[in-house]
Amino acid sequence: MAEPRKQLHVAMFPWLAFGHMLPYLELANLMAKRGHKISFLSTPRNIQRLPNPPPELAPLIKFVPLPLPPVDGLPDEAEATTDLQPHQVPYLKTAYDGLQESMAQLLEASSLDWIIYDFAPHWLPPVASRLGISRACFSIFNAWTIAFLGQSSSAMIEGIDPRTEREHFTVPPPWIPFPSKVAFQLHEVRRYMGDHVNGNSSGVTDIARFGYAIAGSDVVAIRSCSEMEGDFLRLVGELHGKPTFPVGLLPPSVSGGDAPLDNSWLTIREWLDKQSKGSVVYIAFGSENTLSQAELTELAMGLELSGVPFFWVLLRKQHKLAELPAGFEERVKGRGVVWTSWAPQLRVLAHDSVGGFLTHNGWSSIIEGLYFGRVLLMLPFSIDQGLNARVLGEQKVGVEVPKDDEDGSFTRDSVAKSLKLVLVDEEGAVFRGKAKQMSKLVGDRDLQHQYVDKFIEFLISQRLSVQNLNNIRL
Repeated sequence: MAEPRKQLHVAMFPWLAFGHMLPYLELANLMAKRGHKISFLSTPRNIQRLPNPPPELAPLIKFVPLPLPPVDGLPDEAEATTDLQPHQVPYLKTAYDGLQESMAQLLEASSLDWIIYDFAPHWLPPVASRLGISRACFSIFNAWTIAFLGQSSSAMIEGIDPRTEREHFTVPPPWIPFPSKVAFQLHEVRRYMGDHVNGNSSGVTDIARFGYAIAGSDVVAIRSCSEMEGDFLRLVGELHGKPTFPVGLLPPSVSGGDAPLDNSWLTIREWLDKQSKGSVVYIAFGSENTLSQAELTELAMGLELSGVPFFWVLLRKQHKLAELPAGFEERVKGRGVVWTSWAPQLRVLAHDSVGGFLTHNGWSSIIEGLYFGRVLLMLPFSIDQGLNARVLGEQKVGVEVPKDDEDGSFTRDSVAKSLKLVLVDEEGAVFRGKAKQMSKLVGDRDLQHQYVDKFIEFLISQRLSVQNLNNIRL
């Protein structure tokens, strides 16, 4: 436990997506485990859906509900991105921005040392600064993504970018001074030049939000570690002129422990137990990515062509209008499973029969897959996911499914060929081996927790420095 004089009271305010809230909660648990008080701020329904902290940490973690104001276009009870279609997410950002007044009142009545916040609340740093609360911008995106997005926080805010042509985004930006493959494919540029950069109905672009969040911070924290991207971590600090701390990769707390042993898991495990060790590819694209009918068809036919055993989580609430090819499930019966409800991802990935992970390449999913040493088959859909695919492909822990550069389409043949490469073919042994090696880094809890310790030491030292300065003034 922390000494009373060194105990921190920290508020955490993640963006309203579970891919953001869960890493924030993991960091909250790790900080509480070291004796620090956490006020976790989110909306009422999200708080109900988050996992409870371990019983021994519950006294130190307080969940504080902030009801969202009503916004035209935002469905009732929608409080997270998983509740929405992609075109509705800007309405959620508008509602999130409407929390400014209630947040100011809450902070004014608190006794906080620090607030740790996400990329989205561009309005928060001035409020916290006025109240004398220190500010940490915690990015659940890695450092190579932050570096790619802009050469400074002011450039991100003002929308200034020397990359004036689309083709300029398909090579590493000029401010990255070392060799790297962090770049978009042409079809990804079109998405990057859309809502994230050119504006959306919330009135503030995502890149500008990130710029404000960094500019108003006292320190930038990143879900990462130096062993994976030391050069990029140093570069982010240099580009933004801020102390920059990796807080570790925040690997899963318990191996395979993300769900109770209910009947669903028992059914899944019974099927997995019948498969050969390392033979199965697990397929999941997160709670926010939706396949088009063409993409779903090509993926399904690619799985069929590959001959590889598979367990595919295909959430029906996301794919209401898309249909599997006629007769597909009958033709792959025994070799493949299409699971249409929630599945315990950590438990599946931990099973010995699983050798690969076909993923959208979100950072959390990557960390979970590599934690268990599963080779990655990468099919990115959104802004940071393509960048992750380029760098991880360079590190040879996985293979990206080839896509058409113009429209981003992929074929069943490319899926089948990529699957057989990473899981079956002899030339894929290098990728399987690299993924196993990476699991030693991701799963080294002592190393990863050292990053949390160093971050907390910085927060304490800065708090004590401010207190000493105030005492001198008195």
